Amino acid sequence: MNELATRVAVALVAIPIVFGLIWLGGWFIGVPLALFAALGTLEVSRLGRKVGAESDRWLAALWAAGLVLSASWLGTYGAWAPWGAGLVALLAPVALVSTMVRSGPDHAPLSRVGVTLLAVLYVGVAFSFAPLLVALPLERGWASPESAGLAGLAVVALPLAATWVGDSSAYFVGSAWGRRRLAPTISPKKSWEGFWAALVGAGVAGAAWSVIVRPVLPGADFGDPWVLGLAGTVLGLAAVVGDLVESLLKREAGVKDSGTFFPGHGGILDRVDSLLFTLPLAYGLLTLTTRFG
Repeated sequence: MNELATRVAVALVAIPIVFGLIWLGGWFIGVPLALFAALGTLEVSRLGRKVGAESDRWLAALWAAGLVLSASWLGTYGAWAPWGAGLVALLAPVALVSTMVRSGPDHAPLSRVGVTLLAVLYVGVAFSFAPLLVALPLERGWASPESAGLAGLAVVALPLAATWVGDSSAYFVGSAWGRRRLAPTISPKKSWEGFWAALVGAGVAGAAWSVIVRPVLPGADFGDPWVLGLAGTVLGLAAVVGDLVESLLKREAGVKDSGTFFPGHGGILDRVDSLLFTLPLAYGLLTLTTRFG
């Protein structure tokens, strides 16, 4: 099986499973997300190790999983925020003490703690917003408990659609007409033409999303479609930045993929690099648009 066929086969299996878990919500989405967050931090640690920067990788994995599980357990941002902030605040002193006890001054404690903190903040905090997004319709009264599964799926569809449509638009436009390099030292194949196409595609996806999900989220007032179109454009920008950030880390580490978790697709970070930026941002944008829309 060639690489393209492998990628398609993995996508055909993975996407229905992901949508099914989002539909079920609660621990059905929280536990797999916690596992993925932990594995994502291990990939960050692997990238650090490639450049000689060790980390307390198991502490990072445990902390990231704890953030996601606490978000799934508490269910709303208001309830989770104090606990999440407390876990993040405790991470630095715990990582410092762990490094002091286990490594000492001769094993680059500054870089060791730095990579540990990066792994948790980069992956764990971002993943924590996925269960909060799923629970957002019930928290805000946008849908009834009977339609909670479909409503949660509809809300998560916004960052997914903006990310995927934007990325696809960038790929096709960039492949056909891309001439000016966007970030040649980080990701040589990306072009300014593809970048603008990504913003337009994500904006169109956001506007279309606001129209399609209205029957599913009857209690939500997102305003006119242009409001979510603008939100989609912002998400498209965040998706491009997220992609470039991961490319930057891989470029320094000298690797093509962050890992090998998905056959033909690379590692976890390779699949969710843009979502690590768009998931938290989507939560904030949806909250703002319904408050002021």
